[in-house]
Amino acid sequence: MPTKLGQNFLTSKNITRKMVLAAEVGPKDTILEIGPGKGILTEELLKTGAKVIAVEKDIKLFNILTSKFRVFIDAGRLVLLNADIRDIVRFRTRFGVRIRTEFGIGINKVVANIPYYLTGQLLRLILPQVSRGLLKTKLLVIMLQKEVAKRICSSLNPNSVRVRTEFGFKMNLLAISVQVFVKPKIAFLVKKGNFWPQPKVDSAVVIFKKRGVDFFRQHKIGQKAFFKLVKTGFRHPRKLLKNNLKNFKFQVSSFKKCKIAKNARAEELSLKNWACLTKRTDIHSRK
Repeated sequence: MPTKLGQNFLTSKNITRKMVLAAEVGPKDTILEIGPGKGILTEELLKTGAKVIAVEKDIKLFNILTSKFRVFIDAGRLVLLNADIRDIVRFRTRFGVRIRTEFGIGINKVVANIPYYLTGQLLRLILPQVSRGLLKTKLLVIMLQKEVAKRICSSLNPNSVRVRTEFGFKMNLLAISVQVFVKPKIAFLVKKGNFWPQPKVDSAVVIFKKRGVDFFRQHKIGQKAFFKLVKTGFRHPRKLLKNNLKNFKFQVSSFKKCKIAKNARAEELSLKNWACLTKRTDIHSRK
């Protein structure tokens, strides 16, 4: 079967079992599965007794899934939607309205093996909604490219996953963009031989847990202001942070108060450093 949507199908039932275990799926759960493909993960999710809402864009795969899981669909255990998950999350289609009104409160977990090319888009759409409570889930278990997973889970903490840059083990824009909304952790790695067609890179299953307290409310800062500052800080990674932010107005003492070295680069700042600096910056003054 052609993979015109760029999907690599998972073929290992052992991996799907590990994903279900990582998500701690049980009979009381309602799972949102993104891109079920041929249904290998769907089948494992249904074995737990959980209710599954699966969203598949490819009409040919949708028809295969409808035939394969007819018994579960008729029993109300599986809701299968032929739609683009990006539209559903944005609530721009009738499917989106249906999920929000009929299933939104019930969905408490997301488990998915998503096409690699959609990773960035989906995380940017889903995680803010999880953080704000628009998507009623506190746990996501998602298969990603291994290197992307490592970047997302990067930390300045020496006991956490760290990613080597040309400057050493540092933070990165992707990690910050994810970690302000959820706490990510690599559950296990997956070799490329577990997929068809076989991709060029290995994968990793990442567990995303919703933060107990909203990051922006906790630090009393605006989300737009925060990301405007962070994105500008990372615009030229080789440059010192103070040079990247030269068009922002903040007091000379701000770096010291925020415990930031005067010659620091963006990769050396933690989430708390960025939050502190956002508070002390006139974000509207940038030319």
